[in-house]
Amino acid sequence: MSAFQPSVPAALATPFSEDRLAALARVTEGLDTHGLWWLSGYAAGLATRSGGSVQTVTAPVADAQPASRLTIVYGSQTGNAKRLAEQLARQSEAAGLAVRLLRADAYPTRELKDERTLYLVVSTQGDGDPPDDARALVEFIAGKRAPALKQLRYAVLGLGDSSYPQFCAIGQKLDARLAELGATRLLPRADADLDLETVAEPWLAQALAKAKDALKPAAPLATVTPLRPLPAAPLHGRDAPFAAELLANQRITTRSSAKDVRHIELSLEGSGLHYEPGDALGLWPVNPPALVEAILRTGGLDGDAVVEHGGQRLPLRQWLGEKRELTKLARPFVASHAAQARSDELNGLLAPDRQADLSRLLNEAQVLDLLRQHPADWSAEELVAALRPLTPRLYSIASSQKHVGDEVHLTVAHVEYDAGDGLRWGSASNHFARSDEGARLPVFIEHNDRFRLPADASRDVIMIGPGTGVAPFRAFVQERAATRPMTAGASGRNWLFFGNPHFRTDFLYQVEWQQALKDETLHRLDLAFSRDQDSMRVPRNSPHIPVRTPQKIYVQDRLRERGRELFDWIENGAHLYVCGDATRMAKDVHDALLSIIGEHGGRSADDANDYLNTLQQQGRYARDVY
Repeated sequence: MSAFQPSVPAALATPFSEDRLAALARVTEGLDTHGLWWLSGYAAGLATRSGGSVQTVTAPVADAQPASRLTIVYGSQTGNAKRLAEQLARQSEAAGLAVRLLRADAYPTRELKDERTLYLVVSTQGDGDPPDDARALVEFIAGKRAPALKQLRYAVLGLGDSSYPQFCAIGQKLDARLAELGATRLLPRADADLDLETVAEPWLAQALAKAKDALKPAAPLATVTPLRPLPAAPLHGRDAPFAAELLANQRITTRSSAKDVRHIELSLEGSGLHYEPGDALGLWPVNPPALVEAILRTGGLDGDAVVEHGGQRLPLRQWLGEKRELTKLARPFVASHAAQARSDELNGLLAPDRQADLSRLLNEAQVLDLLRQHPADWSAEELVAALRPLTPRLYSIASSQKHVGDEVHLTVAHVEYDAGDGLRWGSASNHFARSDEGARLPVFIEHNDRFRLPADASRDVIMIGPGTGVAPFRAFVQERAATRPMTAGASGRNWLFFGNPHFRTDFLYQVEWQQALKDETLHRLDLAFSRDQDSMRVPRNSPHIPVRTPQKIYVQDRLRERGRELFDWIENGAHLYVCGDATRMAKDVHDALLSIIGEHGGRSADDANDYLNTLQQQGRYARDVY
């Protein structure tokens, strides 16, 4: 949840005036689950002092002095770092340690100079960037204002994807910088790939053991008063997915479009799963059967051969179809295949000065391409051991549960292309695309507390979502339309920026947006169809001969065109959201926003950056990028 919403018996009226309710909404706006629980305990303590009678539970002291406290800070883009940090916090509390767990953007940097024991769990996204919630903390630690930290003991767990050249770069930078500031490393940094448990679990065990040695168990126990019962653990999750029935699989780009984008509808009936706009749906995919067969043929392998690995005995075909990553290359497999194939060419790509070439290979090739272009004699057992475990894919949810009930909707771009020697596919998107209505798909909800509508319904929102990045904003508009009649003062306006190559073929949810404009649940819509414009250019060497050249217009160009109005909305309290590709679009949009703030707010480049960071810390600038 993004705002505190206490459960009140139906017979009791709220004790607050509308002004106090609005103030409460402002206080809770942007808080994650941990912040809300802290606030609930604080309020309950006040209630206890006023003479009320409440039921209590015991927990380790949360406000212990730094010398006897373990602080765990996480920076997470997709939820993995948060999940691991929460696991470590639970284990540490069970061991009797005083623990505080903080999202990176909630960590008070002024307290770093007094911190004694600090664990950082942080991911790296895109081209070596920090997750959005850790951006300010990373900048502070890396900057001139960072204090000397000779009193600090620390450890870092980095998370990343080795298919990117800057694998775990943020964890590495933080680890090195803390040591440079004089801190003492409690245990070596670990870098976890997408199959993160293989590295993370041993690191967590070592981190807990080191913390127990360094800190005395917390005592005495303090009284913590929850304002509502602790929620029961969900029946279904990442490790126990729900078999959701596929209700609809509809292409929403035209047949003439180069993009095959699907609108997916799944039933969650009977699952007990609940979600909010901004959350993601995870799918455990099954690799395309045709791709599995092509790999078996290329390697001369028997798909029925039984392979034992990691305590499991499965046919090779099942390993490749359900358990191993085939559509995304990673550096470790390239290194293993280079050795197996005795390939000087591949070994050359692994050299430090060939990062750009390796990055191009990882981005453009799949396992099958490597096997065909650089033949090697793999045994079934060796291949299973060398390939990365298959991991779930996350999709931004494109629906509000208040609008669709026990359903969840997605907007999925089907990855399919001709590689010259046959088709290639994306793992999860092809799983969706080839599934018929009635099929059962293994899914789970991944909550994202950082990407929430404002608790104050009078706040305006600006949504920037090109391509399938528009998905969460369909959920936002549905949510605001469903709650507006029931919410006093729900006057907040909704402004959407959307882009894609062509208006006629790629305008996702066009009819819905037009109806929303008519119903005034969407108040502004700005469009950027990048391949639909031409401009006239006059070459310098031939001033009398105009040449027609394509002038591509993207959402960031529309932002600059509307810069004055956009800045006015932000200055008047609007919340800003971006969803889509992290490697290029998100950076271009971020740069456009900095430019707008500088130009229309009269700020320097540094001040514009501080302005955006402040918005982010306030929960008013959120990104869901991938």
